[in-house]
Amino acid sequence: QVQLVESGGGLVQPGESLRLSCAASGFIFSTRGLDWYRQAPGKQRELVAVITKGLQTEYVDSVKGRFTISRDNAKNTVYLQMNSLKPEDTAVYYCHVVMYGEAYWGQGTQVTVSS
Repeated sequence: QVQLVESGGGLVQPGESLRLSCAASGFIFSTRGLDWYRQAPGKQRELVAVITKGLQTEYVDSVKGRFTISRDNAKNTVYLQMNSLKPEDTAVYYCHVVMYGEAYWGQGTQVTVSS
């Protein structure tokens, strides 16, 4: 079955960096685009970054120039490099893939940016 396992979250100070990882299994990784979403307390889950199977990327405006999504098909892993973190980036970050019309989510990893 499809599994997505996120890791790499933590507590950092404003301006610092984190790299999130999402290890995928249960499907042919190289044939699918994947996304990172986040959900802050009291807010709706929002799309942060997308990477297609052809390595095209898109970002929400609030993270452009600071976050980079990438993938390693040999490791079945998608990454989210987050630089210049801000308190408003605090959220649970989720990996997401759609397979045959069904959405799959990981368990999420907490990112907290605070001084």
